[in-house]
Amino acid sequence: MRLESDSWRRFFDSYERTAFRLETLPSYGVPEEDAELAAFLSTGGLHIPDDDQWLVRVRRFRATGRWVGRVHVVRRPLTDYLRYEFAVYAHTVRAGEDVRILDVTDDPVPGLPQQDFWLFDDTRIVLMAYDADGRQIDRELLNDIDPAPYVQWQQRVWERAVPFTAYEAMLDG
Repeated sequence: MRLESDSWRRFFDSYERTAFRLETLPSYGVPEEDAELAAFLSTGGLHIPDDDQWLVRVRRFRATGRWVGRVHVVRRPLTDYLRYEFAVYAHTVRAGEDVRILDVTDDPVPGLPQQDFWLFDDTRIVLMAYDADGRQIDRELLNDIDPAPYVQWQQRVWERAVPFTAYEAMLDG
């Protein structure tokens, strides 16, 4: 089942315990981010207001006892987009999102999926599909599928990934 804008948000916000995202791309083409990305690349700075929609949602998830987190699989050198996204992560982590980085530059992890997904409550999977430029082209809720492989992938990357703030400190050091 394809999840479009409003139905996607309602579906997402209905999770009960955990929402996990695996990100695998070095760059995403998000038109809504273009101006912010350009400003970041020209100044090196990023300001995200406290009332940013995602930050508000993350704080609400955490206030209601729900966990939200992600692992982003990266390879060095980091793309400009990843440097920008790391600046965004600094804000989302402060809001309560649990972000980790899995750097596979020198230590590949065989058998990982090459596709982004969300895993909700260890039972519902939404595949995220992108074109060659990183623009999202589909968001599909998988029905009647065994979630066990996705749960195993989530556990595997989580165990090997580094908390975002520790990874960022390693880059600066």
